[in-house]
Amino acid sequence: MRPYQRRQQGLQYGIVLLGMQAMNYGLDKIPPATLFTIIGQVLLYIGLIKVPWNAEEVCISSIKVLKYRNWKSFLISNFEHGSDMHLYYNMVSLILKGSYIEPMYGTMNFIFLLVILMLGCSTMYTFLGYALMELTGDYSYYTQCAIGFSAVLFALKVIVVCEENDRMHNIGGFRVPSKIAVWVELLLLHLLVPQSSFIGHLGGILVGCLYCYTFVGEIIDTLLCILTDAPIVHEEQFYRRRSSFFRRTVG
Repeated sequence: MRPYQRRQQGLQYGIVLLGMQAMNYGLDKIPPATLFTIIGQVLLYIGLIKVPWNAEEVCISSIKVLKYRNWKSFLISNFEHGSDMHLYYNMVSLILKGSYIEPMYGTMNFIFLLVILMLGCSTMYTFLGYALMELTGDYSYYTQCAIGFSAVLFALKVIVVCEENDRMHNIGGFRVPSKIAVWVELLLLHLLVPQSSFIGHLGGILVGCLYCYTFVGEIIDTLLCILTDAPIVHEEQFYRRRSSFFRRTVG
């Protein structure tokens, strides 16, 4: 999301809604790393975690990273949100995706995977902004600034779809197959919420695809196993999709 609104201190409507959703879902059902990530972002938004910046200062853009070497934005932009409802929708999405992936991968693997996805999404956002500027001549792609956890959530969405059996997804009232669900969600979100960051969401999908369908994912899995001494065991269909995509690519 583009950082139009400054973070406000205290409880707001979106924060209350998030608390109600978490309670209805069951706090005991939310895995620890997922719950900690949600609590941390909420505390940051409402100002209980004191930081020497505001949301606008740490939004990420290609020009800030490539020209000005603003690594603070590169690292921190994922955790900031432009409004209470922005935070609400992102954290509800994280509850669902984290509760599916974290028990499957293990808490420590999930923590490191989130870190890798955040770095990957920031890198992809920077690359896409520069590439689109070069392709279209539109300088706004280079300077467009965004904050939020949405890119990481789109990457997690791709991973969830890859781990699941093929099924129909309900996206905005439309029933679509798994293989195109994230793409339909990307287009609908961009149409319904124009202020959302299309580049960030697209970057998240591409990062998720790199993990699920290419050798990059195998390297990440090996690295996580080294770091945590606990291998990630994917569902059978995940390995099938990764190997099938690799065969088509090299073939």
